[in-house]
Amino acid sequence: MTTRQSISLTSPNDEWLRMQIASEEYGSKSEVVNDLIRKVRKEQQEMEYIRSRLISAEQSGIVEQSRNKMLTKFKQRIRRDDV
Repeated sequence: MTTRQSISLTSPNDEWLRMQIASEEYGSKSEVVNDLIRKVRKEQQEMEYIRSRLISAEQSGIVEQSRNKMLTKFKQRIRRDDV
């Protein structure tokens, strides 16, 4: 469902929106604003995921492995996940 809104923009922001439309990357100011909101929402979700992982890691306790051993395991996991 689409909700019609009215917002006020500063002159620089309005000019930037107009330039986005003039570049033909977007068809309207609404498309630009919706795309920006989607990007910020995705960024917030990613930050929340990282924050939750950091909290979980902090609560898991002290690691007994050496730094090099952990790095090797991380690299192996990345290679395995990229396959």
